[in-house]
Amino acid sequence: MYRKYRVAFILISSILLFFADGVSAQSELAPWGNILGIRRHGQFYDFETSIKVEGENGKRGNITAKEAQRPHYNRDSKDQQTVTTNIDNLYFKETVKDKCSGKINVALQINAKADTVLNGIFLCISLPEREYLSGKLRWISVAKDSIGESVPLAIFAKGFSVVSAQRNFKILFNSAMPMFVRKDTSRGNNILVSIMLFHGAMNKGDSLQTNFSIKASGEVDKQPVNITVDTTRQGRAFAGFGGNFRLQYPKTDPEVIDYCLNNLRVAWGRVEMPWRFWQPKQNMSPLDSAKVAMPVQKAMEMAQRLSKMNIPIILTAWAPPAWAIIGKPHFRPINGVWGNPLNPDSTQAIYKSITDYIIYLKNHYGVDIKLFSFNESDLGINIRVTPEEHDVLIKGLGAYFAAHGLQTKMLLGDNSDATTYQFIYPALNDPEARQYIGAISFHSWRGWDTPTLEKWAEAATRSGLPLIVGEGSTDAQAYGYPQIFQESTYALQEINLYTRILNICQPVTILQWQLTTDYSPLIGGDVYGDDKEPLHAGQRFYNLKQLASTPASLFAMPVSSSAKDVSCAALGDNAKGIYTIHLVNNGTTREVTVTGLPANIKVLHFYTTNQKLYMADGAIERQENGKIVIKLPSVSYCTLVGITK
Repeated sequence: MYRKYRVAFILISSILLFFADGVSAQSELAPWGNILGIRRHGQFYDFETSIKVEGENGKRGNITAKEAQRPHYNRDSKDQQTVTTNIDNLYFKETVKDKCSGKINVALQINAKADTVLNGIFLCISLPEREYLSGKLRWISVAKDSIGESVPLAIFAKGFSVVSAQRNFKILFNSAMPMFVRKDTSRGNNILVSIMLFHGAMNKGDSLQTNFSIKASGEVDKQPVNITVDTTRQGRAFAGFGGNFRLQYPKTDPEVIDYCLNNLRVAWGRVEMPWRFWQPKQNMSPLDSAKVAMPVQKAMEMAQRLSKMNIPIILTAWAPPAWAIIGKPHFRPINGVWGNPLNPDSTQAIYKSITDYIIYLKNHYGVDIKLFSFNESDLGINIRVTPEEHDVLIKGLGAYFAAHGLQTKMLLGDNSDATTYQFIYPALNDPEARQYIGAISFHSWRGWDTPTLEKWAEAATRSGLPLIVGEGSTDAQAYGYPQIFQESTYALQEINLYTRILNICQPVTILQWQLTTDYSPLIGGDVYGDDKEPLHAGQRFYNLKQLASTPASLFAMPVSSSAKDVSCAALGDNAKGIYTIHLVNNGTTREVTVTGLPANIKVLHFYTTNQKLYMADGAIERQENGKIVIKLPSVSYCTLVGITK
């Protein structure tokens, strides 16, 4: 990661940054169709659109949202994106085109696949109250009969604008539409304007086309940022970045895995135990399957490869054999319930089957398994247990491991999300279970607010156990619209979450989901059918590489940022004299002053990854008495490394 400063390279980088900052407007479109805001000169002007379909006679409406539909996302060109999705029998095609001066044009096409009677189809605009509460709302081109009989209490207008001291927002249609305004507290305090696009009956084959523009602008926050580090307090160690290696795509997995292992420092790994192939029937010898079942062989070879690289390994079981569970195995929810419970009549056979697998790995592949878990058993992907059963399982299987001479410990949690933290409490509070637990784990798909993440930090602190993010990323449905992986918006959100987790939770590792084809951080190479270009890295991969380049086993250190849109995490080791600060800038270019690092730093490096730059080695503007001044590029992930020796 460390290399010499090159003046020519920095000059080129500065030019690229100038042009990146000069982009007139960039819409941020969620892959489910909600426009999340507009970025201009790096400054993000946030709002959120959504489409709501309300049934006849005021029946409960459905709305476009994350994980609520099965949408498809596509970037048509540099300045245009398209989302197709549906709510029941209504199919939507939304095209968003970036224009100049903070303006975007939106074309929304609605097609009915069946006869439908509607109370209304609404375009909803949510404006954050913190930015717009003091603003003045103006209706644009109000129709003479503003209060209609068919739609009571509606303002008929071609659009509206809200102007506040900090922000300006404007939406404009070609013709007047019924509009409603109210306060919305469902997700914070927001101003909600609902625009009725249609009311009444749509017959099968009917279509509706609506075009409108949105413009957002306001002050650009160029205030200098202060980053303050406290090196006197060393927290938990961060071993480094890791990855999941569950094999699912035989054609493309090998090349993706090779690329990742050859270009990333992988500190931890998580592999699958293909349990249903290891022992399909209870009365059969699993050793026979180990020799003939291809999924078992490949999974064991994957574990062996990581082991030879001295990477500690978590072994996780997803799909169980039918004999080990109650009911017919199912891999999709039934009546909203995922997974199958383990069969209590087969408890000892379950323990033996899993232990035999770990022993076979050790004896035939030379692999020692550090931790074992059932994947997301709080939810049931694909084994479901209660919190109390999780506690019993940890004690029972953990004791079985120990009785058979294994050093393998149980992973507490391995939860589907950060939000289900109560799942771990029975085992966490059980003194008998403690001896069998090696670490605590959660997955980062949902639950990013600070109070929720703090629950996991508290559990690790109270127990003295390492904390692991067993699956790291931000959108569990992204495999359904894989083009989103190439978007700068996705890359920045992901690395911003990891930076916040490093600061709040102090994990020993974050395991990317995945360093394989599935949710791949790489582009091309026939990954998700993209065979137009060879396999290569983009912004998202270099974000992960920059994080993975953190020197091994530095300790978390308290750090704070004076700017709400600059996230930070600090790691260091006073004995080694090495310090690393990760910064994610969700705003425009600004000057950053870092204080608190030792005054005797001799070597400094500053790396930047964004849409244009991939781990570019940048310039330090000033350094004196432990105070370091840098220029933080807009919408970027930056890492500052200081060495005293």
